[in-house]
Amino acid sequence: MLKFSDIADTLGTLAIEVPSWAYGNSGTRFKVFPQKGTPRTPFEKIADAAEVNRVTGLAPAVAIHIPWDKVDDYGDLARHAASLGVKLGTVNSNTFQEEDYKFGSLCHPDAGVRAKAIAHHLQCIEIMNVTGSRDLKIWLADGTNYPGQDDIRSRQERLDDSLAEIYAHLGETQRLVLEYKFFEPAFYHTDVPDWGTSLLHCLALGEKAMVCLDTGHHAPGTNIEFIVAQLLRAGRLGSFDFNSRFYADDDLMVGAADPFQLFRILHEVVRGGGFPGTTVQFMLDQCHNIENHIAGQIRSVLTVQEMLARALLIDREELGAAQRACDPLAANQIMMDAFYTDVRADLADWRAARSLPADPMAAFWAGGYQERIEAGRIGGTQASWT
Repeated sequence: MLKFSDIADTLGTLAIEVPSWAYGNSGTRFKVFPQKGTPRTPFEKIADAAEVNRVTGLAPAVAIHIPWDKVDDYGDLARHAASLGVKLGTVNSNTFQEEDYKFGSLCHPDAGVRAKAIAHHLQCIEIMNVTGSRDLKIWLADGTNYPGQDDIRSRQERLDDSLAEIYAHLGETQRLVLEYKFFEPAFYHTDVPDWGTSLLHCLALGEKAMVCLDTGHHAPGTNIEFIVAQLLRAGRLGSFDFNSRFYADDDLMVGAADPFQLFRILHEVVRGGGFPGTTVQFMLDQCHNIENHIAGQIRSVLTVQEMLARALLIDREELGAAQRACDPLAANQIMMDAFYTDVRADLADWRAARSLPADPMAAFWAGGYQERIEAGRIGGTQASWT
């Protein structure tokens, strides 16, 4: 197994994009729970994200969601982010919260509804042109609830046509990142339910189309690290939406349910060339229902860093030798030794050497930021995903 000093410089290249919506109020289908100090504007969301980056040094970019983060001047929002030491990242579209999209958006039988959904995505690309964002991420709620409700193949053809029109408007350095989800809110069939469907559409579109892998969007028992390996092998893994789940798409803090799975995923990312030095975007996609919004993001980015550090400790030459020798016990032991290595003290020293708080969570609670936003953000309408 490698030593922590062997991986310290590589670990320093880790950058995680945090989602603006994580700082708004969230909850379940039964109740959204408000918190004191919750942002009322996209500018305040960016400020909270910048606090996460300040204490961790891991979150230099903030993904935005349109229209949740709609502002009059996106240039002003980008400049605001830069003034706080972060930048605007992925632009996420939203075609699942309007009446017109009840029966779909890019897959809808009505050409007028599809045109409206396409126009929304073109607006997102215009925002990207202003903010300098690279990625347009598309997640669709499209699907059906009953057999015979709509023609499955026709919906795929409509999706193909709609995506192609959006793709044609991308700039030279911009990408379309297509997310998939096993189910919900469509319960009979979802139009982009799995990585294979997403990949097929991306291959048809062109080289600037990539797959987004949300770790919560799979059937129970799915080997997610296998999917990671395949998408990296195809050169089509565009980004991660890291979160955690116990049952379905729970959007819990990453690593909360199965840190070993996160370790295995990151092992495949490293082995497949997805880190360091590639264009694979590490992003969080989480809703903090009961925990403090900012602290929940701090805990999450630190967990990704810790599991990545453990994955980097694997001696891949030694592992490869055990694999070629068909020695499953030796190979598994190499993996488990790395996973069970406690790197928390090493990471604290690593942060201190880089003028970061050795304990980012303690630094956040001691710094007074939470008290200041609770005192200052009085009145107005708190941000929420509803």
